[in-house]
Amino acid sequence: MSEWEPKILAVLCNWCSYAGADLAGVSRMQYPPNIRVVRVPCSGRVDPLFILKGLQSGYDGVLVSGCHPGDCHYISGNYVARRRFAVLKPLLEFVGIEPDRVQFSWISAGEGERFAEVVSKVTEDIKKIGPAKRLVKGA
Repeated sequence: MSEWEPKILAVLCNWCSYAGADLAGVSRMQYPPNIRVVRVPCSGRVDPLFILKGLQSGYDGVLVSGCHPGDCHYISGNYVARRRFAVLKPLLEFVGIEPDRVQFSWISAGEGERFAEVVSKVTEDIKKIGPAKRLVKGA
């Protein structure tokens, strides 16, 4: 029997985190193949409902990643994302979803190695939690 592998939705800012993922790929850095990337213009554009919809659609975890504070292409989008994330975490816990299923990180375009490290850490964290069952349709 094969070992369970989590399916993780990675929502990445176009200007920093997606470019960091691209750098990791171009540099042939190894990281778990568990993520499915969605590129968004800015992490501030990520509605918390997108995250909940991802969990409902069968993803075991969600990673949202944006520019470092002060480096946002749209000036304050990553601060908006950080505030939304601070509100979402306790809400997830309140409804019975493990807060570690949803993680947030800052990754710049030049941090391909950091991207690989973050994906590895998120994958390991989700493996420890196990498969998502709370919001998944048909589970």
